[in-house]
Amino acid sequence: MATSDLGEISDLNQNVWIFQDENLVSVPRKNNVVPVTVTIMPCKYQVSPERSFPIYLGIKNPDKCLSCEETEGKPTLQLKDKKILQLYNELEPVTNFLFYREQDGRTSTFESVAFPGWFIASSNKGQPLFLTSNPGGTDNIAFIYKDTN
Repeated sequence: MATSDLGEISDLNQNVWIFQDENLVSVPRKNNVVPVTVTIMPCKYQVSPERSFPIYLGIKNPDKCLSCEETEGKPTLQLKDKKILQLYNELEPVTNFLFYREQDGRTSTFESVAFPGWFIASSNKGQPLFLTSNPGGTDNIAFIYKDTN
């Protein structure tokens, strides 16, 4: 059985991910801000022969997982009431919950497996995380994962 990594995620502006109003939101790191504990679990199946093994991304307390769903014809990032271990134990990969994590130095990007070319992104402080297909634009897609295991 694979083990999961537990940690915190921030962007290059030191905004951290928090759980607020049923959303993952990016806010400035401060003493009174408690970042969510992010769980990263590798998928036990290779989805694409050209890419590395994808990962599932979840949060603890409450136990939820990030998912990419099509809403009004556009990919959207959603938090679903799903336990990451349930996804891991499925008999086949659950692609809408999978992301390719590409690391470049200390930063990582998270690209949707279900919607290639769409990345988890943050923008204005206090705004929910979302998916973008414009990685070179003003949206931030580079995140720092700090392992807390």
